[in-house]
Amino acid sequence: MAGQAPVTLATVARSVGVSPSTVSRVLNSPGDAALRWGSAATIDRIRTRAAELGYRPNPQAAALRTARSGLVGVLVPRLQDFVLATIYEGIEEGAAEHGISTFVTNSLDDPARQRSRSQMMLDRRVDGLVFGDAHLDHVVIDEIAARGVPLVLVSRRSGDYVSATCDDVLGGRLAAEHLLAAGRRRMAVLAGLEFASTSHDRTAGFLAAAAAAGVETPRVVHGPFDAAGGREATEQLLAGGAVPDAIFAANDFAAIGAFGVLRDRGLRVPDDVALIGYNDTPLASEMLVPLTTVRSPMHRMGRRAIDLLVELLEGRSPEPELLAPELVVRGTA
Repeated sequence: MAGQAPVTLATVARSVGVSPSTVSRVLNSPGDAALRWGSAATIDRIRTRAAELGYRPNPQAAALRTARSGLVGVLVPRLQDFVLATIYEGIEEGAAEHGISTFVTNSLDDPARQRSRSQMMLDRRVDGLVFGDAHLDHVVIDEIAARGVPLVLVSRRSGDYVSATCDDVLGGRLAAEHLLAAGRRRMAVLAGLEFASTSHDRTAGFLAAAAAAGVETPRVVHGPFDAAGGREATEQLLAGGAVPDAIFAANDFAAIGAFGVLRDRGLRVPDDVALIGYNDTPLASEMLVPLTTVRSPMHRMGRRAIDLLVELLEGRSPEPELLAPELVVRGTA
């Protein structure tokens, strides 16, 4: 209604019979976290009355009171990638529960773009950053951290920075142990991008398991984490010597590309060449021969990343977190 006074915290407080500060604390505490400010009945009355009166928080006023914007920036290589999109869904879902808004931008894994996109986010007064595109050399991350910016890594680890990642070394080992148990001995790895911890760790776990079994050292080929990259890497692999009896691809999409090359060469999966991917994306189970893969907890990684960032913002010192992978056995291995 024109001319009607805005509904404020004080308005809600008067109607319930509590202080404005109590109303503020309750409305800014998600779920049961509000129980620290009053009984369940009081909290329910405050939330119900605020909704009835049409109370809406003033983000500018909140920022002035808390010196925070309630905004977090997220950098990923490419949001069109299913893995990164799923991780971001987890980030966004967890952020909402903390009363935080997020926005995401693509870095294309280019350091110059990482710098410019980070600065763009900082110019918008984000409270912190989540990097899904960290490189093992962590040069850009170091530059941002040196400015005192709270940050967390997700999907990829780097240096000693707080991160939420899958235990990719274990994931690589699970893949190798499964292939070894099936009698495969001439194995190869489509390792992904050399600057990414996901590539490094999955390959390291696989190679360590092969070495422990005393088999021939698997050949390793690097390439992009997509079907085209997997196809190119597999063609390079097959041009370089004897056909392996098993291929571990550090990404499901690379495995899909590899499957196409093997099919085109008249090689049967898994009879001639066993194939294992990584992440367990929806396409894995829909392939002509359903893909055996290592499932990574993509959505949970995103949720944990935002939880860790909130801990940093609250002055705590969280530790990096490794989430457990799981081998999903299907038809290709």
